[in-house]
Amino acid sequence: MKSRTHARKIAGKRVAVLGAGSWGTTFAKILADAGADVVMWARRPEVAREIQEAKRNSDYLPGVNLPLGVRATSRLDLALAGAEQVYVSVPSQSLRDNLKMFAPHLNANAIVISLMKGVEKSSGMRMSEVIAEVLPIDESQIAVISGPNLALEIAKEQPTAAVVSSTSLETAQAVASVARNRYFHSFVNTDVIGTEFGGVLKNLIAVAIGIVDGAGYGENTKASIITRGLVEMTDFAVAFGAHPETLSGLAGLGDLIATSQSPLSRNNTAGRLLGQGYHLNDVVNQMQQTTEGLASVGPILELARAKGVEMPIVEQVRQVLAGTLDPKDIAPHLTTDDEPQGERTKDGQAEGGSAVRRAFKRAFDQLRHGGRGAGSDRP
Repeated sequence: MKSRTHARKIAGKRVAVLGAGSWGTTFAKILADAGADVVMWARRPEVAREIQEAKRNSDYLPGVNLPLGVRATSRLDLALAGAEQVYVSVPSQSLRDNLKMFAPHLNANAIVISLMKGVEKSSGMRMSEVIAEVLPIDESQIAVISGPNLALEIAKEQPTAAVVSSTSLETAQAVASVARNRYFHSFVNTDVIGTEFGGVLKNLIAVAIGIVDGAGYGENTKASIITRGLVEMTDFAVAFGAHPETLSGLAGLGDLIATSQSPLSRNNTAGRLLGQGYHLNDVVNQMQQTTEGLASVGPILELARAKGVEMPIVEQVRQVLAGTLDPKDIAPHLTTDDEPQGERTKDGQAEGGSAVRRAFKRAFDQLRHGGRGAGSDRP
């Protein structure tokens, strides 16, 4: 009864999804299954035509039937006409140019939601920052969504959750009320920095996990990198103003676990190919869609250096990408220091062990109790 009541409230809510890759298509399904009136924009007319006529996107989401409530077009003016909420899912490095195309057709009062997990190479800006710079809208009209969200699993309606974040709690709640259904639950917070950086940074750690997996290392090594990776993620995000609790929630640890351990993860797959000895160019050519982790390594390390944050795992990934470090050498480099140190990279103090334990406890409490274990994620 509750889900039917919710669907009636959302029915007729006009939303646009810009981008018809696997995640954009999956999110269109999420919104339509929640009762929204969804129009997708696909850059290629043939993709839009297949979605519109066959309710399929065989290039990016094979075997999945889309709801009748999902429509599609290759015309931006039609996709954005009357849209109250606009969900953007394009490659992060093309976001700025795409926004310039979107701007003339955008409703002045529309909420713009980033589904992307990357930073702009040329500026180091997060996606919400690029949106705020390019579009003539107020910061309070911008939101981001992040969490343990592997597209194919969600498209098959396997239950999961995500975080909607905006500097305006009212905006975050407005988006979360639309982007939720019986298999996808949205929580809210106002820590945009932590939510976005969690989504970006976990991709880099997932590449590292893939590298050691491809090189033949086992579960102990991967668990060590996940745990140490969470420390790097938290130190980095907090240095830029994030709340540490966000990194132990769905947008941080939750996303890290899903992305690091699933063959559905493009970042994990790319890392595994690198670990097996493939050159970077060959890996990029094999990946059918953008692998955000590969594009974000350089900008993230530049930002880390500017704040004095040490990120040894990400630095090792950079060296593997550059061809200056053999993938088989990445794990020993991660586990060997000249002198014993504390677990925390920023202060060298041993209390980092309890911090990581607290992070895992909060994350698993959150997964067990539907998100209520993390103080910054509110239903």
